Amino acid sequence: MDKKYEKISQDLGVTLKQIDTVLSLTAEGATIPFIARYRKDMTGSLDEVAIKAIIDLDKSLTNLNDRKEAVLAKIQEQDKLTKELEAAILAAEKLADVEELYLPYKEKRRTKATIAREAGLFPLARLILQNVDGLEKEAEKFVCEGFATGQEALAGAVDILVEALAEDVTLRSLAYQEVLRHSKITSQVKDENLDEKQVFQIYYDFSETVGNMQGYRTLALNRGEKLGILKVGFEHATDRILAFFAARFKVKNAYIDEVVQQSVKKKVLPAIERRIRTELTEKAEEGAIQLFSDNLRNLLLVAPLKGRVVLGFDPAFRTGAKLAVVDATGKMLTTQVIYPVKPASARQIEEAKRDLADLIGQYGVEIIAIGNGTASRESETFVAEVLKDFPEVSYVIVNESGASVYSASELARKEFPELTVEKRSAISIARRLQDPLAELVKIDPKSIGVGQYQHDVSQKKLSESLDFVVDTVVNQVGVNVNTASPALLSHVAGLNKTISENIVKYREEEGKITSRSQIKKVPRLGAKAFEQAAGFLRIPESSNILDNTGVHPENYAAVKELFKRLDIKDLNEEAQNKLKSLSVKEMAQELELGPETLKDIISDLLKPGRDFRDSFDAPVLRQDVLDIKDLKVGQKLEGEVRNVVDFGAFVDIGIHEDGLIHISHMSRKFIKHPSQVVSVGDLVTVWVKKIDTEREKVNLSLLAPDETN
Repeated sequence: MDKKYEKISQDLGVTLKQIDTVLSLTAEGATIPFIARYRKDMTGSLDEVAIKAIIDLDKSLTNLNDRKEAVLAKIQEQDKLTKELEAAILAAEKLADVEELYLPYKEKRRTKATIAREAGLFPLARLILQNVDGLEKEAEKFVCEGFATGQEALAGAVDILVEALAEDVTLRSLAYQEVLRHSKITSQVKDENLDEKQVFQIYYDFSETVGNMQGYRTLALNRGEKLGILKVGFEHATDRILAFFAARFKVKNAYIDEVVQQSVKKKVLPAIERRIRTELTEKAEEGAIQLFSDNLRNLLLVAPLKGRVVLGFDPAFRTGAKLAVVDATGKMLTTQVIYPVKPASARQIEEAKRDLADLIGQYGVEIIAIGNGTASRESETFVAEVLKDFPEVSYVIVNESGASVYSASELARKEFPELTVEKRSAISIARRLQDPLAELVKIDPKSIGVGQYQHDVSQKKLSESLDFVVDTVVNQVGVNVNTASPALLSHVAGLNKTISENIVKYREEEGKITSRSQIKKVPRLGAKAFEQAAGFLRIPESSNILDNTGVHPENYAAVKELFKRLDIKDLNEEAQNKLKSLSVKEMAQELELGPETLKDIISDLLKPGRDFRDSFDAPVLRQDVLDIKDLKVGQKLEGEVRNVVDFGAFVDIGIHEDGLIHISHMSRKFIKHPSQVVSVGDLVTVWVKKIDTEREKVNLSLLAPDETN
């Protein structure tokens, strides 16, 4: 156990005490958000990511140790476990390395070598190694069933030596390191006809050193190969690798040459290639999942546009645009279908303008949220035309990825049983602008569309990572227990689907919940669930101001004592000044609280009911449309980052397609990844670098023209 903790400490840069605390709290049923927020003094203020890393690495090392024990037991059963081998297995840091060490002792299916050994050809194999004269004649003595001639017997003896050489752990390790350092992964076009849009064109004749392979290239090769477009392979310095293996023998002859050739080309290199591709894929997946997770987190943290009446506009060509007006709380007021773009007739388009204007006037619409799917930019032109008569109204292009997934879901059917799928989608688009987090949690995160090659990575690992992001953000923001959907509540620490539905049912039957203690009355919500969830649930309607903060009920008595000592009756300016000026260290000791806990309590008391998303960028509000033909190289624009990928970022600048900022145009300093400079949801100032009107592609730069090379 100590060695495992030491390994975690070394890899993650945390103390043994922090590791023990996190794993002990987890074993007691504490959730990651709860530990991160309410046990800072115990963990040394570890955040959610660090806590999860400890838990994950502990699980990984436990699995590794279990496999080591199983392998050692198997080798011991064969009475072949030496002290050196045991030490090597115990020192292995990867599962693949353990399997490499176990390979010579592993039970195998019947191979050519197995059959040759059973036929008694091992002594002949030894004669080959001794390079005795007249091998062919000696081989005649080994003729038997299955090996009818001396040459067949020699071939069987070669098979025995090939298997033995191919399982030489030292040589395999040397070959693996050689491939890592010097080999190249290559791809050629296999069937260009399958690549209609020429997506994989840059990989039709591709070559890159294994050690320099970038994750997105690995995933692109994997996909191209899977689709039958590309043929992926390796280029090795084969002669160097053959020389390593040949040096293993003191003598040389044609049979030994054959052994070396077969073991390297038929067994060792194919196995290493499989391992390398697996490792490259795992590394690429890890990077892609992390990028998707970072993008999702930033999207969920986009500042909500609270208190606005919003019209959701779900565009379409032939079937008409679906509109939905929602009030400042997200409640649906009305829905309608209009035909604003061709192939609609001129009469239908004029009628659509009147209908949209009527909705704006009748319901006091302040912002129009236009989905960014099919017919989005044509609809934008239409909306901009109508808004010339409503200068106080703006519009926003909203990423509608996943809206159709939500609108066809059981959750949407239960919420709006009388509406069509398309109208539900319009409501989702409107609400996405009002409160991105509350709406996006209703959708499978994989459908939100802020990733890169998300369909080519382990779906289990992706789901786990994205769910962790959603859980973390929901608990950091906090949830209004009286307005939250079951989908949102289910992400609160300690709650599950059943309890979340019970909370909604309870408030529907009993009326608004007016205190945190009342939450205990919800069926199936036990003491442990309450402990984990209470601090993340907000109750604006409560007479106790602490119920609308992140202060946990376990600390209410301490806050009451704090107010008594500071003579605070309510949180007016005088009270806030007292809180700001007190000595946290001294007061924490007096109240028998940890200093980190008291710091958080004071922070919550200074801004009760705050939403920390308000400190992030809000969406770009527009009133007029921009066409690619209006752009000029060097032009300065404002835009919103829609997606961050390994090679750059896509930015909505108000034209049909998002512009691309390549990583090379993000900073004058060297950066490893675009996420070092921009995040999804960021509002950025960009300059037009290049315009391809025909393909509707625009290259952008974060560097002003005089800053670029």
